[in-house]
Amino acid sequence: MSDLDQHLDAIVAGDTAAFGRWVAGAEPRVRGSLSRFAEAVDTEAVVQETLLRVWNVAPRFRPDGRPDGLVRLAVRIARNLAIDETRRRRPALMDDKELQRAAEQASPAPTPSDPMLRQLIAACLDALPARPAAAIRQRIAARGGQPDHALATAAGMRLNTFLQNIRRARVGMERCLERQGVSLPAGGTP
Repeated sequence: MSDLDQHLDAIVAGDTAAFGRWVAGAEPRVRGSLSRFAEAVDTEAVVQETLLRVWNVAPRFRPDGRPDGLVRLAVRIARNLAIDETRRRRPALMDDKELQRAAEQASPAPTPSDPMLRQLIAACLDALPARPAAAIRQRIAARGGQPDHALATAAGMRLNTFLQNIRRARVGMERCLERQGVSLPAGGTP
């Protein structure tokens, strides 16, 4: 595992490709840090807002000498956004102490890629119907670097159609992976 802060100078210089590489390594940890909030908030929206905020704050970020400082900042931003959203949407769902405990939990460590799982994911992706596959491939290729309306245009779809196809793709992927014996977390894909 390499330190994702290696991309920081290029990100600060406005290099979107470097930010895309950073996102590819950081996004699973950011998503993983939100698992406790999955039932209370739209974690996809929180992840996207977090990535936008990281892009904006990166020029002011100063590493502390430990690896993955920008990832740790992203996890903190994501958790704070999730707490704010939980309070706004479902104030009775969690008390302040529970929200604070969730925010202070250690960030999940990055996990190495599993080649067999990657093969199963690729096979399931290939098995999707054409339009859901096109939509999800657009989102995967963008790596969080483009808004959905731009991806929808690139895929030749209206935004609502694009989002419906993303949902269909996710459901199709979940079902396919479960048929292959891949156990998914409660609530489906992260």
